[in-house]
Amino acid sequence: MRKLGTNFGFFWLIAAALVTVFLWQVPAGAYILYPFTILATWFHEMGHGLVAMILGGDFQKLQIYGNGSGVAFYSGRLYLGSVGKALVAAGGPMGPPAAGAVIILASRNLYTASICLRILGSLLLFSVLMWIRSPFGIITISLLGIITLIISLKAAPQFQIFTTQFLGVQACISTYHQLSYLFSSSAGNLGLSDTAQIQKYLFLPYWFWGGLMSIVSFLILLQSLRTAYNNS
Repeated sequence: MRKLGTNFGFFWLIAAALVTVFLWQVPAGAYILYPFTILATWFHEMGHGLVAMILGGDFQKLQIYGNGSGVAFYSGRLYLGSVGKALVAAGGPMGPPAAGAVIILASRNLYTASICLRILGSLLLFSVLMWIRSPFGIITISLLGIITLIISLKAAPQFQIFTTQFLGVQACISTYHQLSYLFSSSAGNLGLSDTAQIQKYLFLPYWFWGGLMSIVSFLILLQSLRTAYNNS
């Protein structure tokens, strides 16, 4: 089985993550990185929906729009009461980094990288069947799922490993897609931001939760890459 590359690959992925985060913060950046912007939105909204399901809620649908925004809808009572609602709010920013760490760790050899790509591609397509209801989201997420599956079946071994690493990094940094949103109390027409909802259902101000999630997301990315490379 093919192993990971040298430390150059590690620092390249960190650099790519930092560049991606920077570009997302400038007006044209979301369009320069358009496929990854849509993927970041999918990771974020799926995080909300899946955490709601785990806590006993009904994940109803997911909308993804052409401007890169999205929203997940759920209903029903959640386990843990207010804490459960706070966990659902945190599931958008923090669910993807946790999944990204698993994806990165799966990239340590070709076999697990290929399996991971197949699972991710299948989950993208499954989400289209089960939850995504916006026409734009159906088309784009279907394409991303198909491309991911093709890479897992047809691409060269090293490219599969690289793609797995890169997608894992994208999942980890999806927290930073709209960094200002983490430190905002408003989600526009949708009401409270994720961090403001955590403040509402728990304690401490929204900016504290925004800062905490920003730091933890980066540490998850850094540690998962270190672990993957140190065990290669």
